[in-house]
Amino acid sequence: MGLDRQAVFVAVEQERLAIAALLDELDGPQLSSPSLCASWDIKTVGAHVLSTIVDGLPVFLGLAVRRGSLALAINERATKHAQLPSAELVDRLRATASRPVSPPLFGPRDPLADVLVHSGDIRIPLGLPYDPNPSVTSFALDFLAGPWPFGFVPLGRLRGLSLHATDVDRVWRTGREVKGPAAALMMAVAGRTVLLDQLDGPGLPLLRSRILGD
Repeated sequence: MGLDRQAVFVAVEQERLAIAALLDELDGPQLSSPSLCASWDIKTVGAHVLSTIVDGLPVFLGLAVRRGSLALAINERATKHAQLPSAELVDRLRATASRPVSPPLFGPRDPLADVLVHSGDIRIPLGLPYDPNPSVTSFALDFLAGPWPFGFVPLGRLRGLSLHATDVDRVWRTGREVKGPAAALMMAVAGRTVLLDQLDGPGLPLLRSRILGD
């Protein structure tokens, strides 16, 4: 049974607070080191998490119309918030962490997937443990492996593939099997290759080639 709406909001809040706590512990070189997000350093990923709370979809879409690209709009807002002093960025994350975000059409699973993936984008390149709760992660995968995971998964990446979690009894989609921990599946679906060595199955070569070819 999936998480109810309020439980999703609580899970998102906890992840935001965990990111804030981590950023608060990092020094300058760590904050400026590369994340798993292309062109973003660790601090900018944290700034994006803040942006998703205080800017939200209306701001992104309005700016996207002017810039001609949603990706450019998201990058612009993240870059702007990254100009904040680190302490202020952390304080703002903590102050707004409990704010519920539920975009039209996509609901609270969208920000859940966003914050879980970006937690990995920060932790993994820093060599820090990344072990989100498999049940919570599976709820994010309900969105990412769904018919329209807006802004996350290119059309066709999962076509003809099925995802089988080995740490929670869940399967998404149909086709050639890709199996492994829910967190590794989630990061792969979101286009990250760093945990592909935790996955297995006849569909893995195709998923890998699609990620690398995007």
